[in-house]
Amino acid sequence: MDAHRTDEAYDHLALLPEDMQWWRDAKFGMFLHWGVYAIPGRGEWVMFVEDMDVDEYRKLADRFDPKGFDARAWAEAAKDAGMRYMVLTARHHDGFCLFDSKASDFTSVKTAAERDFVAEYCEACREAGLRVGIYYSPMDWRFPGYFFPRRYRSSAEAMKEQCWTQVRELMSDYGRIDILWYDGAWLALGGIGFDCATRAWHSTQDVDTNGSWLWQPEKLNAMVRELQPKIVINPRSGWRGDFDTREGFVGDMQTDRSWEQCDTLTGTWGHIPGAPMRSLRNCIQLLIAAVVRDGNLLLNVGPTPEGTIEPRQVRRLAQVGEWLEHYGESVYDTRGGPFVAGPWGGATCRGNKVYLHILDWPEDWLILPSLQEKIVRSRSLTGATVDVRQMEETIEVSVPPPDRDATDTIIVLELQGSVT
Repeated sequence: MDAHRTDEAYDHLALLPEDMQWWRDAKFGMFLHWGVYAIPGRGEWVMFVEDMDVDEYRKLADRFDPKGFDARAWAEAAKDAGMRYMVLTARHHDGFCLFDSKASDFTSVKTAAERDFVAEYCEACREAGLRVGIYYSPMDWRFPGYFFPRRYRSSAEAMKEQCWTQVRELMSDYGRIDILWYDGAWLALGGIGFDCATRAWHSTQDVDTNGSWLWQPEKLNAMVRELQPKIVINPRSGWRGDFDTREGFVGDMQTDRSWEQCDTLTGTWGHIPGAPMRSLRNCIQLLIAAVVRDGNLLLNVGPTPEGTIEPRQVRRLAQVGEWLEHYGESVYDTRGGPFVAGPWGGATCRGNKVYLHILDWPEDWLILPSLQEKIVRSRSLTGATVDVRQMEETIEVSVPPPDRDATDTIIVLELQGSVT
C-alpha cells in the first residue's frame, strides 16, 4: 500500500449514518480487559513489560480456571450502570484467547478452564438487551515477527494468518456482533503504520522495498463486512473505521465524525488488586465531558482471576446508573452542542431541547452565545432555581450558589423550534 494513501480510499467500507445511529445514541459502554494476565495482577502488559519468557507465561493458562465467572453478573453490572453496550477482550496482545480457535492452542477452551467465555459473554449480553462488542488484537507478542517483521517475515505472515483466521471465527461463530474493537494502533508491519491520535499514516524504519503493507486492512474488514454487515468497527486495524478512538483523554469537540473515549475506572486496564478507583463525581463528569463533545464513553473494568468484578467497582457503577436514572434524558439519544464545550462544561441537544451541563461555574453568570431559536421555557433537572435571559447576542444563565449541584447542574432550555 502506498504510504500516502488517504483515508478516503477505504470509505466504501464505512457504515451509513443510519446504521451508526444506535451507537451514537447509546453514549455509554463497558470495556472489560480480562485474560491470564489477571493472575499475576500486574496489568495486561505484564508479559511485555517484564520481558517474561513465552513458555513461562503460557503456564498461566494451566492455572486459569475462574470458578466465579458469571457473564450474566457482568451484564447486570453494565445494565445497572446505565451502559448500553459491552466490549470484551477476546484476545489481547499476549495471544491468549477467551474463545475456541482452530488457529491456536493457547485458548480458554484448550487449557484449564475448558470454557468458551466469549460464547457465554455474548449470550449474557443479548439476554440483558445490551449490544455485543468484541475486542481483538491482531498483534501477538509470541511471534518474533511482531518485533522485527522484515527480519522474520515468515513469522509476521503467520501472525497475520492467525489474525485473519481468528477474526473470521469471531465474526462467524457467535451470532450477531455489534462492535469490533481492534487494538494495536502502533502496528507498522511492512513499514506503514496508522496513528489513531492523528488519523494519519506514518512510515517506519522497517520498510519493505515495495512499500506494501502486510496486514491488508481493507481486505480484512471487507471480510468482516460480509460476515457482519452492520457491525461498527473502530480504527485500530489500519483502516480508519466507523469512529475515532481517544484513549485516556477527552480532547476537543468533534461533531463531523463519531468518536469514543476509552478510559479506566481504576487507572489500569487489566486487574491490579487495590488500584485506586474514580469517585462517583469523577465518573459522571468523565461521561459528561465526552457526550457534550458529541462522543461516547467506554469505561473499563478489569475482572479478577476468579472472573468477578470487584464489589466496590460494581457499587460505583451502580451509583452512576442511579444518577443516569434521574438525568439520563440529558445524555442518551442526544448530540453534543449547540454550544462549544469548555472548562465550564457543555451542552447536549435533542429536538427542541438544549441541556446545559454546568460542571464548573466560571462566574455568577454563565454567558453563552445566543441562538437563532427563541427560548420559550427554562427549568432545572437538578432542582436548582434558575434565571435564564436571552439577549440579542448572548444567553445568560444564573443559579444561586446554594442551588448548584456539585457534580453537574443541568439546565433545560426549551426552544420554539428545533436546535440548529
